Amino acid sequence: MICCLFLPFMLGIPLLWPCFTAIEISTTEKVKHPAGSHLRVKRGWMWNQFFVPEEMNKTNYHIGQLRSDLDNGNNSFQYKLLGAGAGSIFVIDERTGDIYAVQKLDREERSLYTLRAQVIDSTTGRAVEPESEFVIRVSDINDNEPKFLDEPYEAIVPEMSPEGTLVIQVTASDADDPSSGNNARLLYSLLQGQPYFSTEPTTGVIRISSKMDRELQDEYWVIIQAKDMIGLPGALSGTTSVLIKLSDVNDNKPIFKESLYRLTVSESAPAGTSIGKIMAYDNDIGENAEMDYSIEDDSQTFDVITNNETQEGIVILKKEVDFEHQNQYRIRANVKNRHVDEQLMEYHVEASTTFIRIQVEDEDEPPVFLLPYYVFEIFEESPHGSFVGMVSATDPDQRNSPIRYSMTRSRVFSIDDNGTIITTNPLDREISAWYNLSIIATEEYNVQQISAVPVYVQVLNINDHAPEFSEYYDTYVCENAGSGQIIQTISAVDRDESIEGHHFYFNLSVEDTKNSSFIIIDNEDNTAVILTNRTGFSLQEEPVFYIAVLIADNGIPSLTSTNTLTVHICDCDDSGSTQTCRNKDLMLAMGFRTEVILAILISIMIIFGFIFLILGLKQRRKQTLFPEKGEDFRENIFRYDDEGGGEEDTEAFDIVALRTRTIMRERKTRKTAAAEIRSLHRQSLQVGPDSAIFRKFILEKLEEANTDPCAPPFDSLQTYAFEGTGSLAGSLSSLGSAVPDQDENYDYLNESGPRFKRLACMFGSAMQSNN
Repeated sequence: MICCLFLPFMLGIPLLWPCFTAIEISTTEKVKHPAGSHLRVKRGWMWNQFFVPEEMNKTNYHIGQLRSDLDNGNNSFQYKLLGAGAGSIFVIDERTGDIYAVQKLDREERSLYTLRAQVIDSTTGRAVEPESEFVIRVSDINDNEPKFLDEPYEAIVPEMSPEGTLVIQVTASDADDPSSGNNARLLYSLLQGQPYFSTEPTTGVIRISSKMDRELQDEYWVIIQAKDMIGLPGALSGTTSVLIKLSDVNDNKPIFKESLYRLTVSESAPAGTSIGKIMAYDNDIGENAEMDYSIEDDSQTFDVITNNETQEGIVILKKEVDFEHQNQYRIRANVKNRHVDEQLMEYHVEASTTFIRIQVEDEDEPPVFLLPYYVFEIFEESPHGSFVGMVSATDPDQRNSPIRYSMTRSRVFSIDDNGTIITTNPLDREISAWYNLSIIATEEYNVQQISAVPVYVQVLNINDHAPEFSEYYDTYVCENAGSGQIIQTISAVDRDESIEGHHFYFNLSVEDTKNSSFIIIDNEDNTAVILTNRTGFSLQEEPVFYIAVLIADNGIPSLTSTNTLTVHICDCDDSGSTQTCRNKDLMLAMGFRTEVILAILISIMIIFGFIFLILGLKQRRKQTLFPEKGEDFRENIFRYDDEGGGEEDTEAFDIVALRTRTIMRERKTRKTAAAEIRSLHRQSLQVGPDSAIFRKFILEKLEEANTDPCAPPFDSLQTYAFEGTGSLAGSLSSLGSAVPDQDENYDYLNESGPRFKRLACMFGSAMQSNN
C-alpha cells in the first residue's frame, strides 16, 4: 500500500525536474562581483534543456517556460518562438513564455529540436534580449520491439558434432534509445530446438547441445526470441526461425542386405561375361557412400568390378568353366568404403561380407581332341593303305556321344571311323615333303557339334634317286693338249634328302677305264676333275669323246648313275685356249636363230607355192618323175641312165676297178668341226657280204661326199651303176648311210656351212655351162 501511494509521486519527479533545474540555474546565473566594482550585471534568459516524452496523448502538453530576468511580471514583454517546428509542433504563450507541444512526437523519427527565442518590449517594439537558441529533447519510451534484420537464417553443421559446437549467431535490433534505461537491452532465448540446440542469452549464438545423426534427421527448425528491457515485465519481443542442416560424415559402412546371392553361368560363356550383380547399401551420401567390392576366390575363376554410377558389384567370369569338371562354386564377397577419414576409422573396423553361390549350367559342347594338333611321319614310297597315325576326340558332355571322323578332300590320305589315317596313293618326298590335313570330328547324337584339328604329315626320305650331274657340261680339249691336263671339274646333285649330308663318289665306267685317253680324280668334296691321259688328239680322226662317269651316293642302299660327259676336240689357237671353239659354237647358235626366222618366212612362201602348185596340177595331169638338169630344185637327183644286169653283167661296170682302187679321189681338208662331227654319224651300215673291200670303198665315197664342198647335198641320190640283178649288197645309195635319228643341218644360208659351199659350187658350175 505504501508503494502504491508513493508511485505517483515518484513518476511526477521527472516531469517537475526541468522546473527545478531551470530555477536552480536562474539563481546561479546571478553573478556576484566584488564590492566596490562598477561593472554592469549581465541580464539573460532563464531556461535550460526542455524534455518532452514521445507518444504523449495530450493535445497541449506543457513542456516548460521561457523567461527573461528583466521581466517583472507587468505583462510589458512579448515572447516569440522561432525555428523548425515552431507554430506547428510547438507553440508559446507570448505573455507568460510557456511552451506547449501540440502534436504527438516520435523519438525514433526525431529526438531533438533546436529553436530560437525572442523577447520584445510591447511598448517600444524593441528586443529586450538578444535572440537565443534552446533545445527540446524527445525522451524515449519503450515503444519498439526487437527485430531480426538478417533473416532468414540458415546454417550447416556436420552430423555427430560434439556439444558446444558453434552453429550460427543471430542478432536482433531495437529502435529504442539504448542510453535511456533498458528499453534497448535485449535478451535472447530458445523457443524451439531443444534438446539439440541452445542459445547464449546476450549474444544470440546458437550452439549444439547434443550429438545428432543425419541418417535419423538431416535438418532442424530452431525458433529464437529476443526481448528488450532485459526481459522485465512490460518488455517487447521479436522472433526468428533458423534452418539448421546436418552435413554428412562417413560414419556408416556399407552393408549387404542379403547374406547369400545365387547366380548361374553357362559353361559355354566366354571369359569376361557378366553373370550377375551384388548390392551393398550405405546410409551415407555423396562420396561417403562410394564403395569398392572384392571377392575371395581360391580358384581364380571369378572377379568383381564396381559400377561407380549405381554402386553395384558386377560379378564377371575370369576364365571359362567346365560343368564336367566343377558344376558349383562358393565364394565370399567383401565391400568397404572408398574414402574413409582417419578420425572415423572406428566406424569401419570390420568390412561387410556376403557369400555368392554360382551354379554352372551344362551345355552341349563339341568334341574335344586329345591333342591340339598331330604330327605323323611316314616313309615315301609306302604302299597303298599304309598306316599313318591315329587321332582321337571325345564328347566332353555326360552323355558321351560317339564320334565320327572325316577329312577334308585329299587324294593321298583317308580316315576311318576310328580316327585311323592311311595312305591312298604313293608318296614322293621330292614332290611334297609335308601334308597339312584337317580332321573333323562330329557327334552322332548331334551332328551340329563338330570340331577340327590340324594334322601335319611329314614324308620321310628314302634313297630312291640316284645322283646326277649338277649341270650340263660343254667340255673342250685342244689337239695338242698334254697328259695330265685338267679339262673339266664336275659336281653332282641328289634330289633325296640326307640327314648326314650328301657325299658323292666319282669313277669312270669299266669300258672308259680301259680307254687311256682320260682319267678322273675324286676330290672327296663332292667334286671331281677330268684329266687327259695322253698327249695329243686328232680332230679329224676322233673329233668327239664320250666319257661314262659313274656317280654313287652315300644313301642306304647306295644308288649309282651313269652320266655321259661329251668332250669335243678343238683346233686351238697358238695360246692353246679352247675359247675359240666355244665362240664358234656360240655364233652357230646365233646363226641358227636367224635361220629359224628365215625358215618361218620360207614356210609361208612354200604354203603359197603349194596353193599355186595344186592349181597347176589340175591342168597338168602328167608329171615327170625326174626333172631335167636345167630345172632348179634344192634336192637334186643324178641319173646315169645306165642299168646293169646284175652280177652277170660285167660290161656296165668293171668291178675289178673297184677292188684295185688304182684311182683315188683327192681328199679335201675339213673346214669346220661341226662338219666333222656330222660325218661321224653318216657312216653306213648297209654293206654287202662279198668282201671288206666294198665296205672300205663305200666309206671312202661317203667321206669324199662329206668333205667335198662341191658335192651334192645330203639328200641327193647318187647311183653307182654297178649293181646287178640279184645282188646281195642291196642298194648302195648314200641315202641310207645317214643315221635315222640324226637331224640334218641344212645350212643353206650359213656361209661357213658345207651346204652353202656346195650350193656355191653348183651355182658356179651352172654358170660355166651357160657360158
